[in-house]
Amino acid sequence: MSIHPRLAEVTARIAERSRPSRARYLQRLEAAAQKEPVRKGLACTNQAHAWAAAPDNDKIMLREMRTPNVGIVSSYNDMLSAHQPFETFPAIIKAAAHEVGATAQFAGGTPAMCDGVTQGQPGMELSLFSRDVIAMSTAVALSHNVFDSVAALGVCDKIIPGLLIGVLQFGHLPAVFIPAGPMTSGISNKEKAKIRQLFAEGKCDREELLASEEGSYHGAGTCTFYGTANSNQMLMEVMGLHLPGAAFVNPNTPLRDALTAAAARRAGQITALGNEYIPVGKVIDEKAIVNGIVGLLATGGSTNHTIHLIAVARAAGIVIDWSDFDDLSQIVPLLAKVYPNGSADVNHFHAAGGMGFLIRELLDAGLLHDDVLTNAGFGLRRYAQEPFLIEGRVEWRDAPSASGDANVLSTVAHPFSADGGLRLLQGNVGRSVIKISAVAPEHRLVEAPAIVFDDQDDVLEAFKKGELDRDFIAVLRFQGPRANGMPELHKLTPALSVLQDRGFKVALVTDGRMSGASGKVPSAIHMTPEVSSGGLLGKVRTGDIMRLDAEAGVIEAMVDAAEWAAREVATMDLSKNAHGMGRELFATFRAAATAAEEGAISMGLAH
Repeated sequence: MSIHPRLAEVTARIAERSRPSRARYLQRLEAAAQKEPVRKGLACTNQAHAWAAAPDNDKIMLREMRTPNVGIVSSYNDMLSAHQPFETFPAIIKAAAHEVGATAQFAGGTPAMCDGVTQGQPGMELSLFSRDVIAMSTAVALSHNVFDSVAALGVCDKIIPGLLIGVLQFGHLPAVFIPAGPMTSGISNKEKAKIRQLFAEGKCDREELLASEEGSYHGAGTCTFYGTANSNQMLMEVMGLHLPGAAFVNPNTPLRDALTAAAARRAGQITALGNEYIPVGKVIDEKAIVNGIVGLLATGGSTNHTIHLIAVARAAGIVIDWSDFDDLSQIVPLLAKVYPNGSADVNHFHAAGGMGFLIRELLDAGLLHDDVLTNAGFGLRRYAQEPFLIEGRVEWRDAPSASGDANVLSTVAHPFSADGGLRLLQGNVGRSVIKISAVAPEHRLVEAPAIVFDDQDDVLEAFKKGELDRDFIAVLRFQGPRANGMPELHKLTPALSVLQDRGFKVALVTDGRMSGASGKVPSAIHMTPEVSSGGLLGKVRTGDIMRLDAEAGVIEAMVDAAEWAAREVATMDLSKNAHGMGRELFATFRAAATAAEEGAISMGLAH
């Protein structure tokens, strides 16, 4: 089927906009590509250091310079459930690499922090920039220049974007991304949200809240709601960086281990030394980036990727902006209802047909580019399959022809919404994004007085005092990358949800992030420019009438034009965000960060 004309139009626009920077990127890729092991060019001392601790048989293979060497870059730690399963992966990868005549070495580790642990805490102000640290850590691991491909182990919020930005600086190397999978289902997301709201209202105690949270986050694997972590896994699949169907297989299962081994074998097979060379810098092209945006929209994925995808694209010399997301959202239907957009979790989504069903639906409707290079070969149609474990080996079969649960995963002919639920908002306060796939239609227009805050704790304090029992729009300033590292503000969700449930018209407008768990309260987020960089949201004063119209794409302060022009942008002493919990070390990141619509990048990405 031919692709949708709007999809073709947006892709062509991105390609034209990116032409000079993409050409420079590809020139560097070609210059770095090697038809023989790169380690061959190292001096003997360098080589000896590179395999001094290798097993004897591996040492022989490395010394003979005929076979590929796979570099493992991992985000393993055993505190975080999503990354704990990676403890056993290197041994599986090394053994599987041997099966295809390759070696594998653990190249290096990256940090992995959890927004769920740091939510509302000072450590959250390191979260966004941890992505850039991960990218740099990946570059350090690969800078030894002894690897012919990469096995990238990562899952959660900043880890996958960071790994991908890092490996794209080594775009001549193939890079197979290997997930750990989601934890098995615990208590329902609906029950979890209910307990959180009761606690916010003081109607249940901390013991009940902790029991609820432990019932939800109870084992190894990613959180099961559809936030940034699971949006990452969807993206790796729809952009062709996983093996097909790998995203949502639970950890510590025979199929999960078999998929890890299959990914390792694939990493050894697609190097420049063989007959099927698939460098990551050519997998991630303009069409792959557009496919990623489409996947995000079709599943109601994390708003964080309106930042991360921009940064990833720029790492490959591709320039996208929020207008591209907005234009594609108008043609891409919402096909998945997974919490917070519904009550199901990702295990339910996977069981209903998962990524294979979703990708086939979108391909058949002309809403994805099929003519792309992937780690499984040429053509995205290969990802309309799902894996099975047959006599100890992975085999792929076509995804089911019908959804196993039409309340969770639907078709293009019968979508949950005709569009992707992501909007660009523009007005006299700047540009922002809003996710409305979980916002009821009657809540998508809010016109109410602004209440201005400069700290999320002040919002919660006002809620506890009963000062917010009215219609209002909370304006939360100085939350952007340059102000305080752009922490997620998700701990505001229960309080604002309570107020909405009481019948008040409420909304949030901020230059901060709301997270992949953006829910039922309309939230205009990532406001650009941010207030600390002179953004006009800093002109809003408490009492100003503001209008947030998600359907029309409008966010504005309804203030007389002459008065608006005469107002000064607010300023704030941000020194309290500069110290404690390691924030001192990130001063240069905050100072260098680009705007949210430019990817909030704090490091140089040469185009």
